Amino acid sequence: MSIDKYQETYIQNCFADRIGGANYGKGANSNKFEKIKRATSAAKKDYPNIELIDLGAYAPDEMADTGIVATLAAEAAKPENRGYADNGIPEFKEAAATYLAEVFGVEDIDPVNEVVHSSGSKPALAMIPSVFINPGDVAILTVPGYPIMGTHTKYLGGEVYNVQLTKQNNFLPDLASVPEEIALRAKLIYLNYPNNPTGASATTEFFSEVIEWAKKYNVIVIHDATYAALTYDGLKPFSFLSIPGAKDVGVEVHSLSKSFNMAGWSIGFVAGNPLVVKAFSEIKDNNDSGQFIAIQKAAAYGLAHPDITVKLVEKYSRRHDMLVLALNELGFRVEKPKGSIFLYVEVPLGVAGGRRFESGEDFSQFLIREKLISSVPWDDAGHFVRFSVTFEANSDEEEKRVIGEIKRRLSDVQFEF
Repeated sequence: MSIDKYQETYIQNCFADRIGGANYGKGANSNKFEKIKRATSAAKKDYPNIELIDLGAYAPDEMADTGIVATLAAEAAKPENRGYADNGIPEFKEAAATYLAEVFGVEDIDPVNEVVHSSGSKPALAMIPSVFINPGDVAILTVPGYPIMGTHTKYLGGEVYNVQLTKQNNFLPDLASVPEEIALRAKLIYLNYPNNPTGASATTEFFSEVIEWAKKYNVIVIHDATYAALTYDGLKPFSFLSIPGAKDVGVEVHSLSKSFNMAGWSIGFVAGNPLVVKAFSEIKDNNDSGQFIAIQKAAAYGLAHPDITVKLVEKYSRRHDMLVLALNELGFRVEKPKGSIFLYVEVPLGVAGGRRFESGEDFSQFLIREKLISSVPWDDAGHFVRFSVTFEANSDEEEKRVIGEIKRRLSDVQFEF
């Protein structure tokens, strides 16, 4: 059924300013993910018989562990699990507290008052500004990074102050660079380590500095620990909450999406400062009715079996090793990250005697259109692309084949750096 011109204009003029108001949908979509999706679709259409290698993926390439799946099936069949979960079930909160203790060494988390489940980390980060942000308040975010908390800060009339993550500073934010005027107006600071997209990891010294800075300026720390369990080469999983004083100033947001192959299940938790957890729970209770109880119980099974993540770490570490070696043999200067599923690669200047790459987006478009290799561009703090080691491969030999194919496709190009 078509919409007449009057009704279309009427609806167009009703859109909120936060999404563009009367101009909503009329401008070009500049979202990097949408652009690469369009380029990927075009490449598949133009070259249907050539394998597209997806290094732009951010979801795991495997199913969840069979024990997790079996637990879901069993719990979904129980009538007592059919109702609303609201702010979660005790079993999941207890499993989360135990998980923090066993994997991260965080011993002092009270599952009753200091843990609440969330339907993944994204909704949690989206809701947290509603707990703190009034018009004119500031949230400090790092770039490149995950923008959701900043998006909702702006929706509420707040402001976002970006701190760049640079290679020179090991992709850690320079807190001293935040102007005093901004720090005094800030309510929130968002951190994410191991980091998306850089793969960088935080240190005890850095988190201690964060806690001291947060106390000085009365800022709440939100640490996104989505990739915290995915660490390599002897680096142990590391939690912000393991640092003395952390619970005084903030919370940590965990997700089972990457560390337990549960991306589509949308389950995670917020843990830390009891007052923040309580206020977040109240906001959450006015946004959703809780994740399905059977999913919470399946997730509790996963949290009780951290060996599931150990196997994933072995796989991702192996893939990182192979991809880093292949790229460096092609002339790139890439270092294996200490954590996460991502490899952050600085863009070449161009092709010898040919095109120049003015941005990460230029290089990403070159890769997908000419080499059928998908990536995600990042131009917030220098020109980089993000590769993911969650590409499709169901065996060690298949992993080697995919990496070999990447190297083969790029070997006929002489890049300038």
